[in-house]
Amino acid sequence: MRFKKMALGLLAVVALTGVGGWFSLDKEARAVLVTLPTNRDLLFWSQPQRDAAFRALDRLPVLAKSRIVAAGGQPVPLPSGPPLKLGLDVDAYMAGQRSAALLIVHDGKLRLERYGLGFDGSGRWTSFSVAKSMTSTLVGAALRDGHIRSMDDKVSDYIPQMKGSAYDDVSIRQLLTMTSGVRWNEDYADPRSDVAQFNNHQPEPGVDALVSYLRRLPREAPAGTRWHYSTGETNLVGILVSQATKKPLATYLSEKVWLPAGMEQQATWMLNKTGQEISGCCIQATPRDFARYGLFILDGARAGGQSILPDGWLAEATTERTGIGQPGRGYGYQWWTYADGSFAARGIFGQGIFIDPKRKLVIVSNANWAGGATDRTARGARDDFYRAVRKAIDEEAAR
Repeated sequence: MRFKKMALGLLAVVALTGVGGWFSLDKEARAVLVTLPTNRDLLFWSQPQRDAAFRALDRLPVLAKSRIVAAGGQPVPLPSGPPLKLGLDVDAYMAGQRSAALLIVHDGKLRLERYGLGFDGSGRWTSFSVAKSMTSTLVGAALRDGHIRSMDDKVSDYIPQMKGSAYDDVSIRQLLTMTSGVRWNEDYADPRSDVAQFNNHQPEPGVDALVSYLRRLPREAPAGTRWHYSTGETNLVGILVSQATKKPLATYLSEKVWLPAGMEQQATWMLNKTGQEISGCCIQATPRDFARYGLFILDGARAGGQSILPDGWLAEATTERTGIGQPGRGYGYQWWTYADGSFAARGIFGQGIFIDPKRKLVIVSNANWAGGATDRTARGARDDFYRAVRKAIDEEAAR
């Protein structure tokens, strides 16, 4: 019913404003209007609905409210470098990924920049869980700024409404490594899963919607003893950072990342029903600014010659802190890690920022995978693509 009302609302806007009102919408907003989703949850939208909406979640206030992440006036340049000779069919790869954007930045230079699905570099595409790694960066910044005392502080030290819940004895470190031991179902195909239901939860009066949902969940394992992926926990991290800094996350992200990293355009961060940024998801930004974030991390998250993070914290964040049951792979502080020292931010439906410090390499992917949120075939092909890019760079260096 919500999206049906939304469609009627949009049509009413167009009817009231006439043809001029239609053309006042940008092309992404008009595309959403034409293929507007008719159910409540994006996990169950059709492929055409996702194609339209992923580029415009922040363009239509009736679809989702968001907060602006302000950029500065002097973007860091991304100069073009010579095209990278990959030895593979990039068009075929992008078709298989259903890519909206694919960028390769090597040694500070754009070696490849391609777009698809009718998208281009001036638009914003949603990040999904790539936002988790950005939220992690804000935890480190809050530590450096003294807003958070220790990674071993308890969640309830900063969110008193979690006292008495299964999270009462969980540390910030355990939240960041997703080792809380609290029950959570992240099955994107199950409409009854926690990840599908928590945004629809009706909160208790005066309690943040996510806090209201999470404080009801039971414990399944002792804290710190097992890894279990949970978007809800990253959302809780965001609330904790916001409480600690006494600032909206979008404001803090602008101060600590968007301005010092020299982003070209403002970003937006979607909000939950009680006005809190959904910190496990949904930062909308241009592909080039996603690349600039990768370069910012590659350069040690420095602003004015000084890192915004505590000494050694970034190395901890981007190397394995807990195993995930896959050889050569692990999980850091909201980063996916590889045994060779590379690491990645990943989001459902094919969003990603892959960073290889040894090769000074950043690869940005925006997509809408045909096989769904966690399409294994597309994910495997993307891993193969990462390997092909690194091989091409190594061969180029050898020549």
